[in-house]
Amino acid sequence: MSQFVPKLGRWYQDRETSQLFEVVSLDMDDANIQVQYLDGELADFDLDVWAQMNLAIAAAPEDWRSAFELDGADEIDPDAAMHPLQWANPLSNIEPETILGLDDF
Repeated sequence: MSQFVPKLGRWYQDRETSQLFEVVSLDMDDANIQVQYLDGELADFDLDVWAQMNLAIAAAPEDWRSAFELDGADEIDPDAAMHPLQWANPLSNIEPETILGLDDF
């Protein structure tokens, strides 16, 4: 009954159970769709089961992070890359001494 092609990252609502879930993995070679419910539970469906589901496209709920105990402070800023604290630290240029009989490479 589902006329929707599963799309990665899209939220759907199962009309029969009223549960919201997000498609988190698609494997079209194996015809497998992995979804994650709002409470964090994972489920797998094959394309035949997906086609029989009574679904509606849903907006991402405002509290979808609550199952993972995330808040806005947990978001990673893509512009703030992680770098060593001191690039010019002279200790970072010191290489260990070789041990007799062993090579570093």
